[in-house]
Amino acid sequence: MPELRKDPVLSRWVIISTERAKRPHDYKKEPEPKSGGTCAFCPGNESMTPSEIMAYREEGSQPNDSKWFLRVIPNKFPALKIEGELEREGEGIYDKMTGVGAHEVIIETTKHDETLSTMSVAQFENVLWAYKQRTEDLKRDDRLRYVMVFKNHGFRAGASLEHSHSQLIALPIIPKTVMEELDGSKDYYHYKERCIFCDVVKQEIRDGVRVVAENTDYIVLCPFAARFPFEMWVMPKQHQSAFEDIKTPDVALLAQLFSDVLKRLRVGMGDPAYNFFLHNSAFTDSNIPYYHWHFEIVPRITRTAGFERGTGFYINPTPPEDSAKFLRDLELAG
Repeated sequence: MPELRKDPVLSRWVIISTERAKRPHDYKKEPEPKSGGTCAFCPGNESMTPSEIMAYREEGSQPNDSKWFLRVIPNKFPALKIEGELEREGEGIYDKMTGVGAHEVIIETTKHDETLSTMSVAQFENVLWAYKQRTEDLKRDDRLRYVMVFKNHGFRAGASLEHSHSQLIALPIIPKTVMEELDGSKDYYHYKERCIFCDVVKQEIRDGVRVVAENTDYIVLCPFAARFPFEMWVMPKQHQSAFEDIKTPDVALLAQLFSDVLKRLRVGMGDPAYNFFLHNSAFTDSNIPYYHWHFEIVPRITRTAGFERGTGFYINPTPPEDSAKFLRDLELAG
C-alpha cells in the first residue's frame, strides 16, 4: 500500500509508492523508447490494460471492446490506490497517512502517432470533457481533496509510452505548490478586494506583449516571471475557480485555443517534449472569489540543475516577451 509522508520542516508531502518500483525501467538508465512492438493503448489491445473506467465510444459498442474514441483506465502502476480507508497517524515527530487516492490514464486517441497538436479540435474537446467528467466523479469521494491532471509529452518530459495519453492523480491533500498559489491569491484579495488572476488577465490584454493567443473566453500568455523558455498559461478571461464547472460552449472554445498554441509549439520549436498540468481549486472550497483554474505548459528545452533544485530559483535565458512574440507571429498552415 502506498504511503504519504510529510516533511516536518517544509510541510511538503511525499508519496512513498512501492507499486511504482515494480516498473521495469526504474533505477536504471533508460534508453529512449523506439517505435515498433505491440502498443497496449492501440485499439484491439484492450486486454493488455486494466478495465476501463469510462470511454467515449461508438453507439452500440461494449466496454473494453475496440470501438472507442477515448478511454480512461486505471494506471497499471498507480502512485496511489483507490481502495482502502484514509488513516492518519504520527510516528514520533513525523506525520503520515495511507496512500489512498486514484491514478488514471486518459488514452486520448485511437491513432498511435497522433498527438494533441495534430488531432482535430473535436477530439481535443473530448480530452477536455474527460478531464471534467473524471474530476466531477472523483470530487464525490469524501476521502479526496484534489485532482491533478497532467500530461507528459515526449521522453524528456517523462512519457514512457509513445501513444498519446495524459494522466490524473487524485489526492487526499492539497499539493504544496497549489496551496501556495491559493494562499498568495487570497492575500492579494484581502488586500485589494480583487482577484489577482483577473487583474493579470486585464493587464496582459492591455499590454499585449506576453499574449500568445486569445479568443472571446480564454487567453494564453507567457507569465511575467516565467521559469522556463516558452512557458505558457492557459486561463479563462472571466473569473472561474473550478475547472469542472466549465460549460459546454466553453469547452469547445478552450479546445480551439489550446490546440492552437500546442500547434505553435510544435511548428515553432520542432515538437519539443513538454509537460502541462492543471492547477485547480480544491474540492473542499471550489467556488472562491480569488482564484482562477489554469493550465501551465512547460516545454522541456532547458534542464534544471543543482542551483534550481537547491534554491527554488529558476534561470530563464529567454524573456517571456520574446517567447510570446515568437509564438504569436508564427504562420500556421490552414
